[in-house]
Amino acid sequence: MKQKEILLNSLLKENTLSLSDLGNEEIGNEHLFTNIETPMKANAFDLSDDEKIKKIESHFRSIMETLGLDLNDDSLKGTPQRVAKMYIKEIFSGLNPANKPKVALFENKYQYNQMLVEKNITFYSNCEHHFVPIFGKAHVAYISSGKVIGLSKLNRVVQYFAKRPQVQERLTIQIAKELQNILDTDDVAVLIDAKHLCVSSRGVQDHNSATVSSFYGGRFSQEATRLEFLKYVDLQTNH
Repeated sequence: MKQKEILLNSLLKENTLSLSDLGNEEIGNEHLFTNIETPMKANAFDLSDDEKIKKIESHFRSIMETLGLDLNDDSLKGTPQRVAKMYIKEIFSGLNPANKPKVALFENKYQYNQMLVEKNITFYSNCEHHFVPIFGKAHVAYISSGKVIGLSKLNRVVQYFAKRPQVQERLTIQIAKELQNILDTDDVAVLIDAKHLCVSSRGVQDHNSATVSSFYGGRFSQEATRLEFLKYVDLQTNH
């Protein structure tokens, strides 16, 4: 994290600085965010998915026309509808609570009381500041409090929160808090290693950097447990 970004986040945390004091570009370029909850309007789901698709299609057509593109071209004329369907049905489907994965827990009959790690969960998200992709790997671990979860459900929880406009720190926290709630334990760790196209394809245009964010709850806040987790995901560190 850059020195300026660290300072801004520190001031925000201490409530000595408000995002309203910063410019739009400064907020976006420094990847600042206001809350661990995704900002949503109270009437976010008054429209059906089909109604939203029609509205987005119309708006995106206007964007393309403003850019000077000829929507009479066979290759372009279906793009507004394709984009609208993609937004609602795919890449932003995690905004709708109706798409939240249904998770069943099972008794830990084998009395497995060590950490369980699901690593290299591939995810695709989008930066909420520029609406360009964030993609990478999520590594998730927990220590059972008496219940276990199907492995595929860990992937589905990651995908659900990734499929919305995001900031990586918020994504990390949302996944961790959801798993703590589902599993009824604080003993949850989440680590995300991702690339941001808002960094590589625009702005500073750094193609090599990646961003790592983490959450360590319960026993994972202890150094030995945390290092064991990092060893399993091949990111052991001396910090």
